Amino acid sequence: MKNSKLILAFSFIFAITAASGQDYAFKVLANKGTNEVKSGNSWEAIKTGASLNTSDEVRLSENAYLGLIHKTGKPLEVKKAGPHKVADLAAQIQGEGTSVLNKYTDFILSSNSAEAKKNRLSATGAVTRSFGDIKVYLPENQFSGVFNKKVIVNWSLEKGGAPFVVTFKNMFDDELMKIETPENSVEVNLADPKLANESAILIEVKSKEDSNLKSVQHLIKKLSPAEQERVTKALAEIKSVVDEETALNKFIMAGFYEENRLYIDAITAYEEAIKMAPDVATYKEAYEGFLIRNRLDK
Repeated sequence: MKNSKLILAFSFIFAITAASGQDYAFKVLANKGTNEVKSGNSWEAIKTGASLNTSDEVRLSENAYLGLIHKTGKPLEVKKAGPHKVADLAAQIQGEGTSVLNKYTDFILSSNSAEAKKNRLSATGAVTRSFGDIKVYLPENQFSGVFNKKVIVNWSLEKGGAPFVVTFKNMFDDELMKIETPENSVEVNLADPKLANESAILIEVKSKEDSNLKSVQHLIKKLSPAEQERVTKALAEIKSVVDEETALNKFIMAGFYEENRLYIDAITAYEEAIKMAPDVATYKEAYEGFLIRNRLDK
C-alpha cells in the first residue's frame, strides 16, 4: 500500500514537471523598450534570457522590440506595440525548426548573461599583441580564417586620422587593391577579381593625411576546401531556419561563427545585425562582449 502511494506521488510530480515543460514556448534573445510579461495575475518586466510560457501574455511599448527563439529552434521578431498572447505568437511559427539551433542560442545567452558581463574584466588581461596607432578589430593570425565572401573591417584611432587608406596585399607584399574611406570601417568583397585568386590577404590601415598613423598588418585567410566543406555542412543544419535577412538571424549567425572560431565572419554578422536594428542595445552590448571575450578590443 505504501509503495502504491509512493509511486502515485512520484507519478504526480512527474506529470506536473512534464506539463510545465510543455508550457515553455520561447526564450528571449533580444529586448528593447518597456516590455512586460504576465504570468498569472501580475505584469513584470521582461528580461533577456527569460522563458515565456504558452499561457503567458506579453505587452510591448511603442517602438519596442523582442527577439525570440521558439522551443523548436525557430526565431521570431515581435515589433508591434500592445498585448500579445504567447500562444498566438507561437501560432505564427511556420514549418519545422531545428534543435541544433538551441546550441548556438544557448551559447549566446550564456555569453551575455549577467554573470558573463560581471566577469568581463577577467577577459581583458594584458596581451602582447601590437596594434600600431590605428587599432584594427581583427583576430590573431591563427584565427584569421573566413568562410564568407563579405567581410567588414573596423578600426579605431583615439583622435583624427580620417580619411583612411586601406591597403590589401598578397603574402609577397605585392599590392592588390586600395580603398580610401572617411569612415572607420570598410566592406570588402573577397570575390572581387583583384582578391579572388588569393588564399591569404594582408590588410593595413593608414591615415591619408599622416602616413605615420597606421596599423600593423592583419591577415585574412580563406578557408581550405576541407574546412569550407565542414562549415557548410554545419551551417546546413540551421541555414533554412535563419535564412531570412533579419537582425535576429544575423545575431544568431554571429553565435554560430564564434562557436566555430570564425571571428571575422562573426564580426560581419554583428555589424549587419546592428545596421538592421541600430536602436536595439542588446546587439551592441553582445558585440562589445564578443570583442572583449576574444581580446579584439585591445
